[in-house]
Amino acid sequence: MDLVPVTEGGTMVLVPAPDPTASFPPGTAPVFYNPRMALNRDATVLFLRALPPDRRPADYLDAMGATGLRGLRVAGEAGVPVAINDRSPRALGLAADNAARLGLAVETVRSDANALMSSRRFGAVDLDPFGSPAPFTDAACRSAVRYLFVTATDTAPLCGAHLKAGMRRYFARPMNTAYHAEIGLRILLGFVVRELIKYDRGLVPLCCFAREHFVRLHLGLSEGAAAGDATLARIGYVHQCRRCPGRAEQAGLLPEPTPCPECGSETAPIGPLWLGAISDPATIAAMREAVDGATLAQARALDRLLALLEAELPTATFYDYHVLAKRQGVSPPAIEIVLERLRREGYRAGRAHYAGTAVKTDAPLAALLATLTG
Repeated sequence: MDLVPVTEGGTMVLVPAPDPTASFPPGTAPVFYNPRMALNRDATVLFLRALPPDRRPADYLDAMGATGLRGLRVAGEAGVPVAINDRSPRALGLAADNAARLGLAVETVRSDANALMSSRRFGAVDLDPFGSPAPFTDAACRSAVRYLFVTATDTAPLCGAHLKAGMRRYFARPMNTAYHAEIGLRILLGFVVRELIKYDRGLVPLCCFAREHFVRLHLGLSEGAAAGDATLARIGYVHQCRRCPGRAEQAGLLPEPTPCPECGSETAPIGPLWLGAISDPATIAAMREAVDGATLAQARALDRLLALLEAELPTATFYDYHVLAKRQGVSPPAIEIVLERLRREGYRAGRAHYAGTAVKTDAPLAALLATLTG
């Protein structure tokens, strides 16, 4: 196969040359490499670099290695011992060749990912499949000791555009709402929780986000039934009104009938999903501090994302205030004006990383609508 050099962050590897005329060039190469996931990989490298020495994983599994780029970046840029797995001999050979060129002593394993994760444990396990991580999540929850990282690129099922597929894969009911990106992230997180807690384990979301065509989770794991119970308490539903933009959050494994808090109409439950914060403020702050010392592919874009995550309120939904303004038949003011008006009324309000017109607030819908007209 024809190989071309690619430098991402502080790591140079050889990857198969794709067909640039194809609608999705990465899909034409004999070993998969997607340059659009550079920020995703940047975030993981930065996360690991920002951890204090006593919280670093003893080792790291790149469960679907392909070219080996993700695992090689973790080994070379974060200094964590790495095992790269792939069931394709062509992919694994390329990953081994790339490791040798870089002088990195990584372990390469040719195995079915579920079989490997069912037989060995790793300090951190990273799932980055082509499509849904659902078939691999149970084994990953058993294999990961301290951290679990998950990427999903099947955003249409997660966000409700492909409703039945989302229900089959994640055993949850999504909905294609104005805040669908957040729903997708929280349904994925809720699914991981349900796979994990059956082993009397718990988790804390440390750095989770949705961007373009993917959702990325960085999760800290803990042992014990009490940790599992505390994690389970964050599972619940968003009840979306069928007539207006109103919605309500409700904790619990099963949805209870909940009228719209704005107009009293019937609501539709979305979930089960994760309620509460999707990132840990101390972790995000440490990652922002580490940006300057790291060689990243998309440092500025990642720092902007982290700044939004650092300030994001833990509400389970957001309002797209442009959608609300259109519904009201008014011209939307600048987003900072909307936020300042809400804060003057005593409400918490801020931006969300999901969209430039997203507003997170604990204000009732009526108060938010009032800010659109002054």
